[in-house]
Amino acid sequence: MSAPLTRLGIAEAADRIRRKALSPVELTDAYLARIQAENPAACTYITVMADAARTAAKAAEAEIARGAYRGPLHGIPIALKDIIQTRGVRTTCGSRILADWVPTTDATVTRRLAEAGAVLLGKLNCHEFAYGPTGVNPHYGTPRNPWGVDRMPGGSSSGSGAAVAAYLCAGALGTDTGGSV
Repeated sequence: MSAPLTRLGIAEAADRIRRKALSPVELTDAYLARIQAENPAACTYITVMADAARTAAKAAEAEIARGAYRGPLHGIPIALKDIIQTRGVRTTCGSRILADWVPTTDATVTRRLAEAGAVLLGKLNCHEFAYGPTGVNPHYGTPRNPWGVDRMPGGSSSGSGAAVAAYLCAGALGTDTGGSV
């Protein structure tokens, strides 16, 4: 029996996608199913972008099928810490104050991931305004350490670390102000 697709590392998934041995849509759907099953307890995602992720995965698959492979992130499901601006997507910065803020521009890293063909699954939980060492978030729930639910993942990028460790995304971006990554 083979391991679940969500257990593939980025390099292995990218190689399979490049060789057309793995569909970006199939990989994205595997992550979305795992997020739906695990995120209520894990508290890693604040916003899941299922429809946008499926659309991006279908676009990546079509590009790759016609020979327009962009590189090792093309078709790879990635998630962003919720302080990273994403045009048209709620970006809370882990705070209730910004619960309804929807940026009109992308952060440079968001734009570059899109240009590389990455599939954005959603926005990850974090310490409020990324200002704290514990990852505790009273507004959106505290991300759980998948290796020991009685332990906190720590750092302001707690959702990013916990999501990768729990196989809820192939990779994630976090940030570091004072040692959280």
